[in-house]
Amino acid sequence: MLTVTISVGGNAFTATLYDNPAAKAFLELLPLTLDMRELNGNEKYFYLEQTFPTDASRPSGIHAGDLMLYGNNCLVLFYESFSTSYSYTTLGRIDNPEGLASALGSGGVQVTFRRG
Repeated sequence: MLTVTISVGGNAFTATLYDNPAAKAFLELLPLTLDMRELNGNEKYFYLEQTFPTDASRPSGIHAGDLMLYGNNCLVLFYESFSTSYSYTTLGRIDNPEGLASALGSGGVQVTFRRG
């Protein structure tokens, strides 16, 4: 399993990436600091310049802390749990998402992704 640290303001969260081509490609880009935008009161997203290998499927549900790709280049970090009809490629998830929603806030936010 591959681990990354996701930092928002003064908060750090450990995430475990899945063993798939998209997650490995994402890991190669780290460290990254992104200005992520708000969408729907449940996620932050950022369109990356590079495209990733995808294996999109419709999840049974989205869980707070899920890190996914929408399409082949939109990185999405979910901070609320809900049902969805959209398809995503899974990258990983935050091990303990407690406090993630408050750390991310309600607007755009700068998020840093680092190895380990």
